[in-house]
Amino acid sequence: MTEQECVQLRSIQAENMDVDREGLHREGLHCMETVQTKLRMSVVVPLLDERDNLGPLHARLVEVAEKLDVDLELIFVDDGSTDGSAMEIDRLSRLDSRVIGLQFSRNFGHESASTAGLDCATGDCCVLMDADLQDPPETIFEMFESWQGGSQIVFATRRTRAGESVFKKSTSWLFYRLMNQLSEVEMPPDTGDFRLIDKSVLDALRRCRETDRFVRGLVAWTGFSTAQIFYDRPAREHGVTKYNPLKLLLLSLDAAFGFSVKPLRIATYAGLVVTTLAMSIAAIVVFQKLFLGMPMQGYAALASGMFFLGGMQLLVLGILGEYVGRTYRQVQRRPLYLIAADTRLSRLTGTSDGPRRVSTDVRNRARPLVVRRPTPPGKIAA
Repeated sequence: MTEQECVQLRSIQAENMDVDREGLHREGLHCMETVQTKLRMSVVVPLLDERDNLGPLHARLVEVAEKLDVDLELIFVDDGSTDGSAMEIDRLSRLDSRVIGLQFSRNFGHESASTAGLDCATGDCCVLMDADLQDPPETIFEMFESWQGGSQIVFATRRTRAGESVFKKSTSWLFYRLMNQLSEVEMPPDTGDFRLIDKSVLDALRRCRETDRFVRGLVAWTGFSTAQIFYDRPAREHGVTKYNPLKLLLLSLDAAFGFSVKPLRIATYAGLVVTTLAMSIAAIVVFQKLFLGMPMQGYAALASGMFFLGGMQLLVLGILGEYVGRTYRQVQRRPLYLIAADTRLSRLTGTSDGPRRVSTDVRNRARPLVVRRPTPPGKIAA
């Protein structure tokens, strides 16, 4: 299932809800008025191998929703887990109808998982958070209050980060400061994906379909009114982080090249500096030869200069290659993700044998293919 089909399935689910409400209304229960007066909050949780954290996270989110008196929609997006997270999500969805589970056909990455959850969210506001319990669900109280005060984007900034190494903290600190220097969009420092966004922001994000995604940058790019709260990030209780140094580096490249053309300008500036330096050295050599009679020596300097120029050329080619590669992937227009199983299909069909696999029939119903055959001579087309 692609992201477009996910949106169509959400519409089908909404139509079924309307049918149920009409039936209850005929019985005198007037549930339509009750639904209209109650705010709906979606919580999107992208995850990879977080089975042990899902149960406690669900319980804490349900408690938060009950205290806020909102209609909860909890969307778990399984990004190709191998530890049984999909079965745990299916179990929770059977115990609680507010839980929606989306399972990818393979690992598409954290940013694509976040996008899938945001595409399927239907709430008046939406909370994006991780499943590792390092984003405390109780922080949503303050975020929700800021949203009701008129803020359309509420960032949750980490005041302290327990259980993380000095290297992780220092590289994270450097990343946000460097990004704000490079990027044309200002991003709040020390702020991860944990945030609350309004429905209007959610609609704007659905229009952004670039392949190499950096969701927190896209949220800042929308430019809606923002608020910032601070929280203490606890240490992880179960599992390990899925972001190794290589993934963090790739994420940094997506952020840098996706929101700025300054790397190209840096290459231009470096070329100007190298050219000026080379011309200055050439002028000095000529002056020494013509006016001072000094012999032209310095094979070591010549070799060093050649290697320096070669390195600069490779650097510039690498920067150009990053932009060209991203353009190539974008024009391919491949889906950002593919959904292999969806717990909502199990509810619509009444099955109870695990998360329902997305079948070819469902895809065909979502996008019917009409084949028009040529009309034989002498017959009138219908």
